[in-house]
Amino acid sequence: MAKVLMKGNEAIGEAAIRAGCLNYFAYPITPQSEVAEYLARRMPEVGGVFLQGESEVAVGYMLFGAAGAGARVFTTSSSPGISLMSEAISYIAAAQCPAVFVNIVRGGPGLGGILPSQGDYFQATKGIGHGDCRLLVMAPASVQEAVEMVMTAFPLAEKYRNPVMVIGDGLIGQMMEPVEFPDHLKTEPSNKDDWASNGMEHRGSDSRNLVKSLFLDPVQLNDNNLQLKAKYDRMRAEEVRFEAYNTDGPYRLLIVSYGTMSRVCRTSIDMLKAEGIEVGMIRPQTLFPFPEKAVSDAADSPSCTHVISIEMSMGQMVEDVERSIQGRRPVSWYGKCGGEIPTPEEIIEVVKERIG
Repeated sequence: MAKVLMKGNEAIGEAAIRAGCLNYFAYPITPQSEVAEYLARRMPEVGGVFLQGESEVAVGYMLFGAAGAGARVFTTSSSPGISLMSEAISYIAAAQCPAVFVNIVRGGPGLGGILPSQGDYFQATKGIGHGDCRLLVMAPASVQEAVEMVMTAFPLAEKYRNPVMVIGDGLIGQMMEPVEFPDHLKTEPSNKDDWASNGMEHRGSDSRNLVKSLFLDPVQLNDNNLQLKAKYDRMRAEEVRFEAYNTDGPYRLLIVSYGTMSRVCRTSIDMLKAEGIEVGMIRPQTLFPFPEKAVSDAADSPSCTHVISIEMSMGQMVEDVERSIQGRRPVSWYGKCGGEIPTPEEIIEVVKERIG
């Protein structure tokens, strides 16, 4: 399959179409507005639907309604837009509907800025909506990986009947790289007739499918939350994804980093190796479920004396790194937030400080 040079945002939109999603609802917000611009043209060409909502709040409930009727749906947004959708995301999770969200993160908090950031880690993995709801969260480090994660997100959302989020910083959305769209990642929606409110006549059924998130009986509400927890536990057991880099031999320090920040760290590791300093890295590809065991096992290498979480935030993922290691190694954080990206040279300096 020939590769084509595409901007990340446009590749994300095309990936959704190639995955078999023909329903896109969105509201423009930088730095991901090119997804909507691209799909405003492409969706009519493939018989799909593009609808711009009057706000991100409206978009969230468009997704809920269409997903509840059994449609394969997705949206893209950026930090404040995801915040406005968070109520609907909680409803979608509680009602056990599949939907795919892409967050191309901008700086924050508040209005912040449009430059790259990873400051939405807490939001995506711990605080996406009220109540006991979680998303399966994937974090690409390249445009190609963003394509593959978007295409994979739809069957995962349907497997768990739960929202899935692909989270990337502004670099993922704005940079151009060669990409291909693997045919084997195109799938058909599964088992929607079993639960979706898509019409008794359509299903040839005498019984209604009721999609709801309201459980006034406390026993029923508790039972629904137990069902959700069982799904999240299953995600932890079956969906952990990560990449280990330079961990085959002894290394003095372990870096944990994700997304495009991990690409800078990879360059630093290669430069340090040339100086005779070995550093390993675990790159989470899923932020929830977090690769706790991989980080723990890598930190337990006898030669490893320190672990550092390197992020484009003020230190969010570092809490999951600390939880994974349980005090067996010193853990620290380094990063920037606001659009500045730590350089390989800065990371090298930080590594040398940590190993003395």
